[in-house]
Amino acid sequence: MNLLFSNDKRGHYPSSWYAATASPLPPFAPLDGQTQADVCIIGAGFTGVSAALHLAKLGYYCVVLDAQRIGFGASGRNGGQLGMGQRMDQCDLIRLIGDHNADLLWQMGLAAQDLVKDLIAAHDIDCYLKPGVAYLGNTKSDANDLRNYADFLNMRYGGDHIHALDRDAGHALCPSRAYHGGLIDQKSAHLHPLRFVLGMAKAAIDLGVRFYEQSYVHAVRAAHGVHQVQTDKGSVSAKHVVYAGNGYLGNLERKTASRVMPINNFIAATEPLGDAINDVLAKDIAVADSKFVVNYFRLSHDGRLLFGGGENYSYRFPKDIAQTVRKPMLEIFPQLKDVKIDYAWGGTLGITMRRMPFFSRLGQGEWSASGYSGHGLGTATQAGQLIANAIHGDSTGFDAMAQVPCLPFPGGSIAKTPLLVLAMTWYSLRDRFGI
Repeated sequence: MNLLFSNDKRGHYPSSWYAATASPLPPFAPLDGQTQADVCIIGAGFTGVSAALHLAKLGYYCVVLDAQRIGFGASGRNGGQLGMGQRMDQCDLIRLIGDHNADLLWQMGLAAQDLVKDLIAAHDIDCYLKPGVAYLGNTKSDANDLRNYADFLNMRYGGDHIHALDRDAGHALCPSRAYHGGLIDQKSAHLHPLRFVLGMAKAAIDLGVRFYEQSYVHAVRAAHGVHQVQTDKGSVSAKHVVYAGNGYLGNLERKTASRVMPINNFIAATEPLGDAINDVLAKDIAVADSKFVVNYFRLSHDGRLLFGGGENYSYRFPKDIAQTVRKPMLEIFPQLKDVKIDYAWGGTLGITMRRMPFFSRLGQGEWSASGYSGHGLGTATQAGQLIANAIHGDSTGFDAMAQVPCLPFPGGSIAKTPLLVLAMTWYSLRDRFGI
């Protein structure tokens, strides 16, 4: 069974609020026959499209292959939060890789946010970009830890965009009794992710990038410095290959597959909330909470609550995604018990053992970046830029990300999923009982 085709109709976007409110590009034909390129990119999400766009700006001729549609995967389904820093807590990152390298990655996180905003401005991408992401604690201890973290970040890195929130200040933003304060980052932002990736793709097309949709890659072979990327009906010859499939990459590249685990996450969009909107979010910010299985939410431009919550680790989404998401949503907002859910959808993302992405030079002319662990909007977009720069001769940024140790999951491709389920079950119990 293949996650690319397990839960969705071939060649169609999911029935999400994002798909309903985007303007998809006309379908691109599958690859048929042989073609050549300087770079062949596998996957048309944030990483792949960003890499193609930046490579085209540098004068490279790129072909992008996707088994479904541009932005079909996690890039067009996620929570739309452009978060701060890296996915790993900065204090943990310092302990893992040392002060200098961790500080460099913090600055790269800031640059990733700037990159997304600059691309939106430069290419006039209409994706409802709004500032502000709050991180709220589900327990008093979690909230206190978040406030201390805000103080640490301000002391170490300065700036005036991160603010600690006491309980009252947190409730002034999100009036849920589930939360006890935390922090807010005004440099972080939220947006419509499918509109963003499609806007990048349009800019890349205008610069000569060729996209082929419904072009599933089943083999990559290298000989004499040239890679042959094979699909069902054609092949691409290229000096460089970029693996940008993230949670949908499967076992196409074994080293990446051993370090990146696909998991499924779910989002629902309520009906427009009308006057009740201020009882959910008093300001148009995004929120992520402190649970290990994170709840995340924000308002849509048409007045809905977009709420993400719940995970599973199988090849199939639950039969009733709306009910799956409604359960954690009502734990946070019990007053929404009678509110209708108009859209509910699932998506597959890639996680790693340490929740830091896996960047790797797999071989001569082979590049991989994936495993963004729910922090992909900025990091994956930046990954595409870093790959482009590395191919062009400046691998500084790519190497900085690649130096973070990324452990393989124990048990290999057969045992890693049941082991992950056991671990995640433990953490979900901790969330439930506030341990």
